[in-house]
Amino acid sequence: MTKTNSTESNSLHKDLEKKSIRQVLEAINKEDQKIAILVKKAIPTIERLVTVLVEKTRQGGRIFYIGAGTSGRLAIVDASELPPTFGVDHGMVIGIIAGGDKAIRKAVEFAEDDRDQAWKDLKKHKITSKDVVIGISASGKTPYVVGGLKACIGQGIFTAAIACNKNTALKHIADIAIEIPTGAEVLTGSTRMKAGTTQKLVLNMISTSLMIKLGKVKGNKMIDMQLTNHKLIDRGIRMLMDELDISQKKAEQLLKKHGSVRKALQSKKQFE
Repeated sequence: MTKTNSTESNSLHKDLEKKSIRQVLEAINKEDQKIAILVKKAIPTIERLVTVLVEKTRQGGRIFYIGAGTSGRLAIVDASELPPTFGVDHGMVIGIIAGGDKAIRKAVEFAEDDRDQAWKDLKKHKITSKDVVIGISASGKTPYVVGGLKACIGQGIFTAAIACNKNTALKHIADIAIEIPTGAEVLTGSTRMKAGTTQKLVLNMISTSLMIKLGKVKGNKMIDMQLTNHKLIDRGIRMLMDELDISQKKAEQLLKKHGSVRKALQSKKQFE
C-alpha cells in the first residue's frame, strides 16, 4: 500500500469536535463528492470484470464476494438483494464475511487476520474453477481476503479484487484488480465512510450491469423481481400498464394470473 492516498492517512479536516454540526456535515459531503469521479476512472477495469462474470455465469458459474468488516457486510447486502430484485437463485451470488454470519451485526475480533479461513469458508460451498471470487478490502491487504484469493489462484479459480488504495497486495494476486484510491477519511481511518461508499457504488455497478446482460431487465424495468409485498405488486402493475398500454384492471388481472411481470408480458397477445 502506498503512503499517498492511503485510506489510513490523516484526515484533511482538523479539530472535528470543535466544528458545528453543519461544518461536520459539510466536511463529510465534501469528501463524498470526490468519489464519483474516482469511480468513473475505474470503469474500464470494472467493464473487464463484468465481461468475465457474464461469461462465467452463463456457463453455470457462481460469484463469491469475500470481505471483512464493512467490506464483508457490503458484500452480503449486494448478494442478498439480487434474488428479490432480479429473481435469480440465492446461490448464484454469495457474500461471505470474515467471522461468519454473526459478524454481520457484531465485530468478531481478529477474524480478518486469519489468512486460511476464507478458503475454508469457500470450500463449504463446494467452490470450483467454474466460479469467480471477488475479494473486497478497503486497504487492499486484509489477510482474510489476501489469503482467500491466493488459495483460489492455486485452485485455478478466477479472482478479482476491489480496493481503495493503489498498488495493493490484492493487485498482485487477483486476475482483475479494481483499485480506487479514495484517500483520507474525514474521520481518520474510518473506512466505513468514503471507502465503504465507494465499494457500494462499484458493487452496484457490477451486479446491476451483470443482471442487465443476463436478460433480467426489459427497457429499464426489473421484470423478474419477486412480488413479495404490496409496493412491488403495485410496481408490477404499473410496468404492465406502461409496456402493454392496458388499463390498471387488466394489468392486475394479468399479473394475478401469471404471477410475474415477465410471464405477463409474454402473454401480451391476449390484449392485442
